[in-house]
Amino acid sequence: MRLEKLITRSRIVELESGSMKGALSELLKVAAGRFGDLKIEPILQGLLAREGTMTTYLGLGVSMPHVRVKLGRRYVLVIGRSREGIVHHDGSDEEKSHLVLMLLADEKSRDYLQILAALARLVKEPDLVEELVQADSVDELYKRLIAGLGGIHARRVPRKQNKVNRLMVREAERVARGADCDAIMVMGDTFVGGIDASLWTVKIKSILVTNSAADRSDAFEAFSEIIHVRSFSPQRMAQMRSAILVALTRGIIAFTDRLCLIGGVLASNQLDTVSIVEVEREFQTLLTGQAHLLPDDVKPEVFERVIAVATELGVEGREGKPVGCLFVVGGTSQVEKYIKPLVLNPFFGYKDEDRNILNPFMDETVKEFSTIDGAFVIRGDGVVISAGSLIQATDVEHLLPSGLGSRHAAAAAISHTTDSIAVVVSASTGQVTLFRRGVMLPLTEKKVIAS
Repeated sequence: MRLEKLITRSRIVELESGSMKGALSELLKVAAGRFGDLKIEPILQGLLAREGTMTTYLGLGVSMPHVRVKLGRRYVLVIGRSREGIVHHDGSDEEKSHLVLMLLADEKSRDYLQILAALARLVKEPDLVEELVQADSVDELYKRLIAGLGGIHARRVPRKQNKVNRLMVREAERVARGADCDAIMVMGDTFVGGIDASLWTVKIKSILVTNSAADRSDAFEAFSEIIHVRSFSPQRMAQMRSAILVALTRGIIAFTDRLCLIGGVLASNQLDTVSIVEVEREFQTLLTGQAHLLPDDVKPEVFERVIAVATELGVEGREGKPVGCLFVVGGTSQVEKYIKPLVLNPFFGYKDEDRNILNPFMDETVKEFSTIDGAFVIRGDGVVISAGSLIQATDVEHLLPSGLGSRHAAAAAISHTTDSIAVVVSASTGQVTLFRRGVMLPLTEKKVIAS
């Protein structure tokens, strides 16, 4: 489901209450005004019960209370703003919420976690959140929110830069046609706030890649596909490799495709590079004669989320310190034969939904437990089976480059022994590396860690 179908002007309001319970009551009354069959009291109790067991605060002054109930429709989203701020718990020193996005989902909605994740991505951009909180009116808030879905903000590109950009776009189309490319891939984060849709007039299949919370919207009808890849490395080759990897796992491109890439320095508003990439050649060593990259049981969105969390850990570390960790995804029934716990499993006993890597509220939990020795074992549907697991697989035929430690060796071994995929964050360099069938593929460059 597209987010713009969930967001309507009539369900965005100014909040009067200063408590989360009061705010939720206000939002539920707005929902009931549109859907008269909603039972406010039991839904309110369900929302409060979740608040009591797991925080719905995302940061940046944004909360996203949510619950699954028998609804009779797939989703209801109501948004409230409070310039004064909402207190989550009486007497709490927690940061106040200025935006409250309340999502109600029917019990049978299958893409519930994907919708939560998409909403969370949208309101994790500080500039957009600031625009929403400071908007002069609810009407203006609504317009900025819809614009944010397409990654469009108010900053304009200077006329001289636009002239050069149009020239680069025309030349990219000529190169793509001359080289018989199957698609043009545009690195959208070259532009602050998203690419100007009027700039893109080519007739070849085009794929926009962006780190912003871009979603399909009318402003981007010129693009066949929009790929959101979180936490890019600032290095261009790493950006390109991550984007192609996501496009492959989603089936947007094929291994036999030839791509024309166009981009520029991050946030420069200036396109400066056109290049040709043979997908099969770029990933040849990783495929080792196979036609597919992901294990059969791994959902592409799960793989993308793991890569995103791993990349954030590689860039940010934990509390300012570098951290190393290992994720093993898919093939769980086989993987469990080769692991043993190093600590009590912190995910044991929780509902599948609450420990799913697709749940945006799991990000901080996973990052917190990344400091534990051992691996995360994640089911192909995203459910985190365990953390702190020792990998005992040792049968691997591929030699690793010198300088890689036991974590990389374990990743190579488990990905070779089982039908799984492993992702490693290096504690010494912050580099994120993918392992499939025992073969490694660096997804980001090494960085210098200050001693």
